[in-house]
Amino acid sequence: MSSPERGASFRDLTVGAFVDQLASAEPVPGGGSASAVAASLAAALVSMVASLSEGRPKYAEHAELNAVSIATGRRLAARFLDLADEDASAYAAYALAMKLPRETDAEKVFRRTAMSDAARGAADVPLATVEACLELVAAAESLVGRSNPNAASDLDVATLLGEAAARGAAANVLINLPSVDDETYVGEATDRVMRLLDSIEEISASAHAQVRSGGSRDPIPA
Repeated sequence: MSSPERGASFRDLTVGAFVDQLASAEPVPGGGSASAVAASLAAALVSMVASLSEGRPKYAEHAELNAVSIATGRRLAARFLDLADEDASAYAAYALAMKLPRETDAEKVFRRTAMSDAARGAADVPLATVEACLELVAAAESLVGRSNPNAASDLDVATLLGEAAARGAAANVLINLPSVDDETYVGEATDRVMRLLDSIEEISASAHAQVRSGGSRDPIPA
C-alpha cells in the first residue's frame, strides 16, 4: 500500500516533486506507487527504443513489431501511472477502515470486515502491476536484436527495471494478504504472483543474456 489523502495525480508531479514526496515522512507515496512509477519508466524506454527504429530502412522487416511496441510502451506507461494513483487510493481505504470504532462486538465485526475488504483491494492493485510488468518485459525482450542496437542497453534497463518493479509490487501483494479473511483468495493470489514473477524473471534473464551477447537471436517465426 502507499498513500492517504491527496488531491493531484502523481502524473501531475515533476520527477523532483515525486522524489521529494517519496523521501518525506508522509506515507504518500510508498513502495507500491514507487514500483508502479518505476515500471512506467521502463515502459517509456520500450517506446523510445522502438521509436528510434521506426521508419528506418535497416529495420523495415521489423516495422510492425516496432510500431506495436511504441503503442504498447505508451499504453503501459500510462497504465502504470494510473496504478500508482490506485495504490494510493487503496491505502486510503485501508487507513480509513483502521480508524473505524471497535467498542462493541458489532463494531469490531464491521471493522474487521472492512479491513479485510480494504486489504484485498490493497493487494489487487499491486497484483495488477505485476501482471502488467509481465507484458512490459515481454515487449522489451521482443525488441532485442530487432531494433536499433545502439539502444540495446536501454532495453536491458527496461527489463531489469520492469523486473525490479514487479518484485516491489509483489512484495506489496504479499504483505497485504495476511489481513484478508478469504483463504481461497489468499491462496490464489499468492500462487498467481509467484507464477508471474517466475515468468518475468525468465524473460528478463533472456533479454539480459541477449543484450550481453550482442543482441543475436533467432528470427521471428513466419
